[in-house]
This record gives sequence, structure tokens and C-alpha cells, in this order.
Amino acid sequence: MTIFTPTNSDEVLSTVAWAAAEESPLEILGHGSKRGIGRPQQSEHTLDLSKLTGVTLYEPAELVLSAKAGTPLADIEKLLAENGQQLAFEPLDYGPLFGGEAGKGTIGGVLAANLSGPRRLKAGAARDHILGINAVSGRGEAFKSGGRVVKNVTGYDLSKLMANSWGTLAAFTDVTFKVLPAAETEVTLAVRGLLDDAAAAAMALTLGSSAEVSSAAHLPERIAARVAGGTLGNEAATLLRVEGFGPSVAYRIAALKTLLGKAGPLEEISGEASRVIWRDVRDCRPFADGSEKPVWRVSMTPGEGHQMVLTLRMQAAVSAFYDWQGGLVWLRMEEGDPEAALLRGLLRKHGGGHATLVRAAPSHRAALPVFEPQAPALSALSARLKQEFDPKNILNPGRMA
Repeated sequence: MTIFTPTNSDEVLSTVAWAAAEESPLEILGHGSKRGIGRPQQSEHTLDLSKLTGVTLYEPAELVLSAKAGTPLADIEKLLAENGQQLAFEPLDYGPLFGGEAGKGTIGGVLAANLSGPRRLKAGAARDHILGINAVSGRGEAFKSGGRVVKNVTGYDLSKLMANSWGTLAAFTDVTFKVLPAAETEVTLAVRGLLDDAAAAAMALTLGSSAEVSSAAHLPERIAARVAGGTLGNEAATLLRVEGFGPSVAYRIAALKTLLGKAGPLEEISGEASRVIWRDVRDCRPFADGSEKPVWRVSMTPGEGHQMVLTLRMQAAVSAFYDWQGGLVWLRMEEGDPEAALLRGLLRKHGGGHATLVRAAPSHRAALPVFEPQAPALSALSARLKQEFDPKNILNPGRMA
């Protein structure tokens, strides 16, 4: 196996052009924090973009940042924090779930995987904040899309098209994202001891209020102890995050307390302690146990999540927690079998959705559809896109299907 480690966009172009001419498959890789997601790769060569690093443009006043695709996300978040700004969609870090080091994901991988976090229903995902890209297609041709301002796209917005493509359409060399101011104050209100159905009702009630809850999640009994170093204890915790200016946050937290009434014991968690909790919810820390037990990321209607899990538990041993505002249910299958057919069948009965097998043994990943199978019309469109961008199927072949 040959590992190519380009340090600039011209070297990326020449490498992919060579691979296209030779019809030799390439695995596209940053730091490998998401390497375990998708079907196992069988590429002869690797295009390692980890040396393609550096912020190339940052204009805080214009809320725009450009960086080379291999730049560590941790470096970008540190730079933004120093300027009171953030990637508002708070992209999750898959590294810990695979037993790796936190902070190793790259900014190119953020777009390739269309990452998001517990603010998703409010702030969207990576595709909603991308402004422009420079990339190399599987034809060995450089192209760019978008730019450095919000309204400069005419025709097809290829930047958004590349979101969730997992390196199967193009290798990114540069990406430009919109950034936003970070909240001055953050407070999380935790309701303790609720069962899943009561927690779902409480979250629905608060998110429908004027309190502007930016994130909501429910960690069932024993799951709560697996975040924030165990500081929450074993008792179930229903979490509601409120962000903004100090007086506004205080007023809205008070309103939530009144609204929830006697739902259960209430606890306020503020500042860094709150941020740690939401980081761990975002990164699926409760299931970052060093094992290969299958973990599913299920995107579905939030109000249906606990009912689907209840039905699933009647037929399989499963642990679950709910990133309500992220529109997610995270599942860990406790007996080693991903139970893909069972889970996807239940999803259809509970309003539909998407189930992605984000962690499993290689044998399961090779045998099962890791990503949600597409409807025939959408599958045909995906095949046409692949034919246009990578007709010789050299970029991450077989990873998604």
C-alpha cells in the first residue's frame, strides 16, 4: 500500500489525477477519527490529507473562516473561542466512540460527514453553514464552488451537495464556513428521575414554549453517570440548555422552572460544567466504552423516539439515550448483533427516519447496509452523481454502498 501525504492542493490534484489514469482506488483520509464508519475499505492506496493544514482566511467581523481540509477541528475551535465565536452547529467528534483521542477530526471531515450536534433543530448541520469549497473530483479535475459570502451561489450549490458524501465524490482541499458569535451565558436545567415517556412530554412542552431552549436531551437511569465524569450521578437526567445574554438566560430559566412545576427535582448547571455535559452528549460519550458493541445513530421524529425504543427493547437488549434537539436517538446493542432489519422495520412503523450503523465489527459492516438504504429514485440520482464526479469509482469505493 502507498500512502500519499500531499501538503498543498497541487499535490492533491496530481495524486488523484494519477489514480484516475491508473484506475487505482484511493482511500481519502484525514486523521482517521471516522475511519470505522461505513463499509470496510479495500483501497490499494491512501490519500492522507492530514498535512494539508492551516487557516487561510479568518475575518471575525465578517463571520467567515477558510481553512485547508486537513486542519484539525480542535485548532479551529480554539481560534474561534479566542475571538468569542463558534461553529454554531457544534460538530460532533467521533474519535472517542472508536477508542481514539478527542479533537482529531478535521474540518474537511466535518463537511464530508455533514456533522452536527445538540443544536441541530435550531442551528442546522455543516451543510447549512458551508460557504464554499475547493476540491478535486474523481476525474482528477480541480473545481470550486461558492465563495466567502453567504449570497454568491448561482446554479447548483456543489458545496452543499458534497455534505454527507463521505469522500466518495471528491477530495476537499479548502473549505469556507460561516461562523457565529458564541453565547455569553449558558445554563442547563436538569429535571431528575423522569422515565422516558415523561421526559419526552417535558421536552415537548418546553421546546414549544417561549423560553428558547437551544438543546434538549434525556439520559435515562445509569446512562447519566457516563457523562461529565459521573458528576450527574446515576439518576435519569432530562437536560434543557438555555443560551444568550445573562439577564435573558436567568429570565428564561425561571420561566422553565414555573412551566415544569412539579415534574421532578430541578437542578441548575452553568458555565463550563454545562458545556462539558453537552460536549459528551454530542460525542456519544455514554457508549464510548472501548468495545465493538454496535452503536446506531438514529435520526427520527423526536416525539416517536421513546416509543420506538420501548418496542425495540421487547425484542432486543439495547441501551439508549435521546438527543432530542439534535433529532437523534443513540442506541447500543448489548448482545453484539446490530439487529439492522428489526431496527429499520420499527423505524418505518414509527414515522420513518434514518439509521446509521456508526460502530460495529468489520464483519457486520461488510455484511449490512451501514447507511440507510435509499429509495429507488434517490438511489438512481446518487448513482448519476457518482458517475459525474467519479466515473472510475476510485474515491472511497464501496464505503457507502
